[in-house]
Amino acid sequence: MADIKLGNKHVLSTGDVIYIIAEIGQNHQGNVSTAKKMIFEAKRIGCDCVKFQKSHLTSKFTKSALDRPYTSENSFGGTYGDHKEYLEFNEEEFGDLQLYATQLGIDFTASAMDEDSLNFLYTLNVPFIKIGSGDANNALLLRKAAKMDIPLVVSTGMQTSETIKKIVEIMHNNNKTNYALMHCVSSYPTEPEDCSLKIITLLKDLYPNVIIGYSGHEKGIEITKAAVLLGARIIERHFTLDSNQKGSDHKCSLEPEEFEHLIKEVKSKKLSTMNTEQILNTLGRTKALEMALKDVNIREILPSEMQCKMKLGKSIVAARNLKAGVSLTSRDICIKVSEPNGISAEYFDSVLGKSLLCDVNNDSPLMYQNINM
Repeated sequence: MADIKLGNKHVLSTGDVIYIIAEIGQNHQGNVSTAKKMIFEAKRIGCDCVKFQKSHLTSKFTKSALDRPYTSENSFGGTYGDHKEYLEFNEEEFGDLQLYATQLGIDFTASAMDEDSLNFLYTLNVPFIKIGSGDANNALLLRKAAKMDIPLVVSTGMQTSETIKKIVEIMHNNNKTNYALMHCVSSYPTEPEDCSLKIITLLKDLYPNVIIGYSGHEKGIEITKAAVLLGARIIERHFTLDSNQKGSDHKCSLEPEEFEHLIKEVKSKKLSTMNTEQILNTLGRTKALEMALKDVNIREILPSEMQCKMKLGKSIVAARNLKAGVSLTSRDICIKVSEPNGISAEYFDSVLGKSLLCDVNNDSPLMYQNINM
């Protein structure tokens, strides 16, 4: 039986406790007062935790990625860097929000989007740290997090079954047992046919000593309710005060009334894991649920996830100016979101010891043509 302690809650794989995370993310529009209103509402409707996103922008992104024009209708700045800086809370603001959440009696945490942010959240003494889907193949960040004496919740969007296996191996190799895996699909919003809820069953069978949860981006709450009936014991949904606001995440977020209904549904009754037919008989045999519950035997990156992977997937990047002929060490390279994309972060270990065929400038992505593989 798997278990994990998150805040004051002890979550068991076979228990009735469902830990509910309101993912505020950056739906606060860069405004601390709005963020506090969202924390208040999340507590009022019964959420266990509010989660934000923490980035140290130059640690997460290359300069070229930050400098790229960003003209989307959801943009808060002329470049992607300006946009992200507008939405990013500084460390003092994070401390203020944490204090407010603590006073209200709701857990407060964030996704660590880079190593600097991971270190900051650890010093903030949050109840757990989230590793987002964009870093689920980032062995550097995962290894560092696994060595920390703090629970981890790891999302698995944009990843394959093989990559998820590597996450578990990293945790095992670092004697990490207090972590959970979240089934997640990184498309916004996620169509029912892509929700692939049976991955929850697959992960439970493969990793019986790990708590499995669900981080959903679909519209509505029925698919999330089905995830709970399949055995997900941590639920994360994006949260907004108004789904019509500017910002790409609002359209896949739940407003307070709908989120409250979800919480009442999953917390008001004794829960037992069900099969597909039992779930359909319980929740209603809708086309959306039937598609979300279709059989899946392996986790693959979905076509609908490629937009997010191209935009926010991380690459191997030069950590300093590198000369042709150098044999790469871990001091020479790091992992960031880059523009253009380079060799994927998951191949970090594979390029160590390989020699460069040409000079590579600091903060530039490594390409396969740069390396003697």
